Amino acid sequence: MPMAAGDIETLIRAAFPDARVTIEDLAGDGDHYAATVVSEAFRGRSRVQQHQMVYAALQGQMGGALHALALQTGVP
Repeated sequence: MPMAAGDIETLIRAAFPDARVTIEDLAGDGDHYAATVVSEAFRGRSRVQQHQMVYAALQGQMGGALHALALQTGVP
């Protein structure tokens, strides 16, 4: 079952309350999204570490309900 953009945003915001989060459904199918997450929590972390933090926030949904996520992260 596809995952709603709002559900993705909710999980990310729960982990990063200060984050600016933008979610875009790339294919209109609920399986392929692009996300931009900007949070102070990423300061001092490598890009790989930032992405790992977001994947952890998704609580195992990657590869299941969420098939693909093009992810951009950064600090304010």
